[in-house]
This record gives sequence, structure tokens and C-alpha cells, in this order.
Amino acid sequence: MPNPQARAPGLEFAQYCQPGRAGVEIFTARFVHHTFDPHTHEAFGLGVIEQGVERFRYAGAEHLAPANSLVMIHPDEVHTGRAETVQGWRYRMAYIDPQVLENISGQTGWWFAQAVAPTSAAQAHAVAQVLEALSHAAEPLAVDCLLHRLVDHMRPYARTALELPTHGRLRFAPVLDYLHAYYAEPQNLEGLAQLVGLSPFHFLRQFQKQFHVTPQQMLMAIRLHRAKGLLAQGEPAAQVAAATGLTDQAHLTRTFARRYGITPGRYQQQLNGADRNLVQDRM
Repeated sequence: MPNPQARAPGLEFAQYCQPGRAGVEIFTARFVHHTFDPHTHEAFGLGVIEQGVERFRYAGAEHLAPANSLVMIHPDEVHTGRAETVQGWRYRMAYIDPQVLENISGQTGWWFAQAVAPTSAAQAHAVAQVLEALSHAAEPLAVDCLLHRLVDHMRPYARTALELPTHGRLRFAPVLDYLHAYYAEPQNLEGLAQLVGLSPFHFLRQFQKQFHVTPQQMLMAIRLHRAKGLLAQGEPAAQVAAATGLTDQAHLTRTFARRYGITPGRYQQQLNGADRNLVQDRM
């Protein structure tokens, strides 16, 4: 197993893998210059900052995540990411579908009151070790036991009595449902506004106030998440672009790399096992 700390200073890399449990994806990366566009995951993002400091916008606020802090992102929450210092940041994340998290934990309604939780170096190292092991685990029983350990590490920061959505989010639920259902089709402001009975620009202002992104940014986040799923199934990039409402394969490549820190082709290679031993994605 390669030593991740032995990489040359300043080198950016990104590595995805699926450890053999449906609904789980592991991501390990170091970024210095890369900036993530607004994007979302239909999964909980649970991870640890190993080195440096990340700055990201999430739930309408700016957050700083220094080394030895845990990061907890809710499903469908649009967020960004960039380095706060010239050294960049190195981190590990597990993306776990909500139903899988509930199955592992035996508890429903998981949510986190804070996106960043400073912790001890020992605790951060323990979480990093579990995520590192998940990156290489091949036996299903080992994967499930490691996931259970990860959830145990995160449980003290979670609440399991789900808060009711705010009135604002309930009002825009038909818009989100529509975008998830028709993401591949061209959209216009007037049509989305009609879904909730608002004038177009009043809708735009209220939507952005509620979700901290524009409807177009939300649509692109949904499209890229869908594209990620199709790429994971082995679909050719050109077909994925057409199926998700993107202009062409070049558009997919540009937007995918900005949101996920890796090109569609390299992402597929890694999931297919060609880069299993933590091949580096050079930016």
C-alpha cells in the first residue's frame, strides 16, 4: 500500500472508490489551486481534514475546516470548497446514502447541527484510518465493519430526531421535485415560478434566499450528480452528457472537474479498478 504522506509537496490528486457496499463512496484528495463550483450529493458527506485548511460555503454561511476537524455535510445541500492557505488541504470523505446510514446505525433521522467539528489529533487520525482502510477493503464483511466503526466515530456529533423542514423549504419542494424529475430538459424561470405561484423574479429572489444558490446552480448540481451516477455505471461520457442536459462531452468534462475535482474519464477508470492503488489525478 503506498504511503499517502510521501507524495511530492504541492501535488494535487483526487481518488474515488466504491468499497463494495451499494450507496457508499470513498474520496481521498489533496487540493491547492482547485476550487469546487457549487455542487451537491444525494448522500451524507462524513470525513476528516488531515492537513491544511479548507474554506467552503454551506447552508448560507462560510466555514473553515482546519486540520484535525471532522466535516459533516447533509444530502442535497449545495456547497463549494477551496484552499484557505497556500499549502492547500488534504482530506478524506465517505459519501453514504441516507438509507444506508440508517441501516448501519439502526437510527433514523440523522442530522448534524454543525458542518465542522474540531477534534483531537488522535480522534481525527482514527477517522482517517477507517477511511483509508475503506479505500482498500475488498471483503464485504470488512467493509461493513469499517462502516460501522466510522458511524460510531460520527455518532457523538449527530442528532437523530429529525427537524421538520422550514415553511420556506416546504414551499419550494415542488420546484426541487420538478428539477430532479426533469433535469435533462431545458428550464426557464417562468415555468419554475409557476410551480409555486410566484412572479419570476420574486421566485428567483426567494429561492436564492432559501437555498443560497440560484435555480440554475441547483439544476447544474442535480445534473452533475446524475452524471456521476451514470458514469459509475460505465456509460460513455458523450451519452452521459446528452442524458443529463449538458451541451456536449466537453461541457460535461469542464463542469464535472470543477465540481468533483477529477475528470469523468479518470473517475470511471478509478471505479473500474484501473487506479485502485490510489492513482493520482494531476490537475
